[in-house]
Amino acid sequence: MNTNTLQLYVDHQFLSPYALSAFVALQVKQIPFTLHTLNLAAGEHQQAAFAHDSLSARVPMLQHGDFCLSESSAIAEYLDENWPGAALYPRDPQQKARARQIQAWLRSDLMPIRNERSTEVVFIQPSTQPLSNSAQQAAAKLFAAAEQLIDEAGGPLFGQWCIADVDLALMLKRLINNGDAVPEKLARYAAQQWQHPAIALWLQQQRGG
Repeated sequence: MNTNTLQLYVDHQFLSPYALSAFVALQVKQIPFTLHTLNLAAGEHQQAAFAHDSLSARVPMLQHGDFCLSESSAIAEYLDENWPGAALYPRDPQQKARARQIQAWLRSDLMPIRNERSTEVVFIQPSTQPLSNSAQQAAAKLFAAAEQLIDEAGGPLFGQWCIADVDLALMLKRLINNGDAVPEKLARYAAQQWQHPAIALWLQQQRGG
């Protein structure tokens, strides 16, 4: 498939966990793309043209010719199904379904963690506020699920890296980078996943003020 027209739109501070996921997906597939940034604080994502193309006025958005697609999990599936190269999802149907379940869960649940430990604590600086009771309960829920999914060595979820590892590691890093207590096995897993070369490229991006 022709890749010359791929464009990826992300937030100019490089804080969006979903933009990170789409960025990593493109890097892992080794697909050439042009990166564009939008100032969300200035409402650039709500301008008529972008809102129309993305449908949801959200980043990330992938543009491939005349086709535009938002939502990072949809972007990952589109790339995985239409380009060769390293797989983003497990090939086993049940493992792929589990990976998609993990992605959907992390995007729709654990709101107290996402509210109290924004990605600023991962990419910029930690928060000085302790976790609320509701966030502690959400963390316990996260830990219980992750303990089932991650092996003792802290390796990738299904024995081989997949895009869901980015999502789960980032959720754990919200707590780890802020100094909140995280079980050792889960901290080891997050640290190993954070060494991925594509994540290193994301961390090197110049963040807008």
